[in-house]
Amino acid sequence: MNVYESDSIPFLLSRVMRIHRNRVHGLIQDYEVHPGQPPLLHHLAEQDGQRQSELADKLRVKPATLTVMINRMAKMGLLERRPDPQDQRISRVYLTDKGRLAHEAVREALREMEQVTMARISPEEKLLLRRLLLQMYENLQEPNPD
Repeated sequence: MNVYESDSIPFLLSRVMRIHRNRVHGLIQDYEVHPGQPPLLHHLAEQDGQRQSELADKLRVKPATLTVMINRMAKMGLLERRPDPQDQRISRVYLTDKGRLAHEAVREALREMEQVTMARISPEEKLLLRRLLLQMYENLQEPNPD
């Protein structure tokens, strides 16, 4: 099967994820949250005041990429940097009140999209789909056999 055919699994996965991402973005755009930013909101909501290096590791992005993201979100008023009370050389990142509201909107949008996405799929099919996706993820984590 050609991976570019409209019924191939890679094509369908890509299409589902693109539509899902666009619909979530449509639900949260009023909160000035852009694609790629929800995971940062989530990590800060779980534990506010993390160091940038910790966040970069958790998000699996380069520190420079995270700096750009933080600068953009700080400009929008979603988060702020503050110096570490014990070590002024360390910068910590905190959600603002606006950021907390945005995080709640993102959580609600993701809940809503999960319901829409999984409508008419039985619990057994959801378990099977989850198992298959985890297996695919695991397969892709293996070293490239070059």
